[in-house]
Amino acid sequence: MAAPDLSTLARELQRLSDIEEIKRLRAAYFRSLDTANIEELAELLTEDFSCLCVGGDYEYKADSKAEFLSMTENSFHQEIVTQHNGHGPEIDLVDEEHATGIVYFHDQVYHFRSKEFLMGTGIYRDRYRKVEGRWKIAYGVYERIYELTEILEREPHFTAHYLGKHGKKLPEDATYDSKTGEYS
Repeated sequence: MAAPDLSTLARELQRLSDIEEIKRLRAAYFRSLDTANIEELAELLTEDFSCLCVGGDYEYKADSKAEFLSMTENSFHQEIVTQHNGHGPEIDLVDEEHATGIVYFHDQVYHFRSKEFLMGTGIYRDRYRKVEGRWKIAYGVYERIYELTEILEREPHFTAHYLGKHGKKLPEDATYDSKTGEYS
């Protein structure tokens, strides 16, 4: 069996490098959500980004990057604790500038005002695009595998709360809408 030529090795190295960059992109997305780092999150998305989120009793669609960032900023604030983890990314390169991915995720969310606790898993199905040499998320859709929500009788004892210190402060009279995940 003949050894692969240098151009074949270079293509394979680029393919593996692209896949690793996309894995890191998705990890940065989850971290940016949980820290409400809207500026970093904006850098991870294409200008024409859109998404669809399908949960147990909700469906949320953002037709633009601006709409998604606004929703995120209004949902990840001082009155919430969140944790999102992605697992087992399955990345397929379509060509040098386009890729698709499937990422299994697990999340937990606690709302201080409503005392609502949510836990679940789901599957993201993404489309990625390379823009000026960097991979970005162009489209994301998730569908829940399961979602559990309950009202906790007593507030959990959190010994750390990142968004409590760094998140957006809500007005005292803001009320939570469980269908949109936002306070108004």
